[in-house]
Amino acid sequence: MNGFDFDEHLRNRKAVIDEALERLLSTFDEPLGRLHEAMRYAVIDGGKRIRPILTLDACYAVGGDDRLALPAACAIELIHSYSLVHDDMPCLDNDDYRRGQPTCHRAFGEAMALLCGDALLTLAFEVLADEQIKAGVPTDVAMEVIRVIAKAAGHLGMVGGQAKDIEAQERLSAGEQLHELELYDIHRRKTGALIAASVEVGAIIGGAFKWQRKALREYGEWIGFAFQVVDDLIDAAGEPKKGKWEPNAVMVLGVDGARHLVNEAVKCALMQLRQFDERAEPLRAFASFLLERLG
Repeated sequence: MNGFDFDEHLRNRKAVIDEALERLLSTFDEPLGRLHEAMRYAVIDGGKRIRPILTLDACYAVGGDDRLALPAACAIELIHSYSLVHDDMPCLDNDDYRRGQPTCHRAFGEAMALLCGDALLTLAFEVLADEQIKAGVPTDVAMEVIRVIAKAAGHLGMVGGQAKDIEAQERLSAGEQLHELELYDIHRRKTGALIAASVEVGAIIGGAFKWQRKALREYGEWIGFAFQVVDDLIDAAGEPKKGKWEPNAVMVLGVDGARHLVNEAVKCALMQLRQFDERAEPLRAFASFLLERLG
């Protein structure tokens, strides 16, 4: 795929996903005022849509019809959006702004933001149960997609990673040290689990062979880890948050060590794509994109 324009690819994919999310969040049978306003506010806000794009790209990489993966891609973005709403709240990260606008709890109040997150999570599984079948995804495939996403989003994945993150913050604030393996475990759960699932479910919907699914799952795990370490490096270069003891790669490994970790993770991710043809070029380009973010 010579001359592949990754930026244009991202714009095109994002436009498709944004249109689908807009449709999902504009067709409620019974409008519920501020709750639905908060849900739209949390989702229709110019997010990069990285996770759902990876879902569509993984489906395409194995020769599948990526239109079938759109409901799962949207559900993953709803789950990601819910996690950001809850993460921003005072009981967790206590952030006032996200993507240049007030966080959901600042715009709608803490109680409504809490309910908004709950509603987005449950809507995601409603979409997985209904919209996949409507799109033509076989029932057994849809059920496997639900299983993979639920595991990634729950206590063994994203939520478990958030819990470990909180415990690590408490230890760091008490003057304890964080081991590199502990950091890896937090990152692979809190950020990496949903990204890995995003890639894996795309492969599942696309009818991947067993080796393809395994390779893409491992690609997603490495990419998810690299993605979070890149964020750690970007955060470390910005203004420090007062009173925050967030576990991150720069704190544990230093800047040079964290940058080396990103390079190694991206290298491992790309190795998983060696047996794929040019249809996997968007996935390869995303790995390169992570390195470009480091400057």
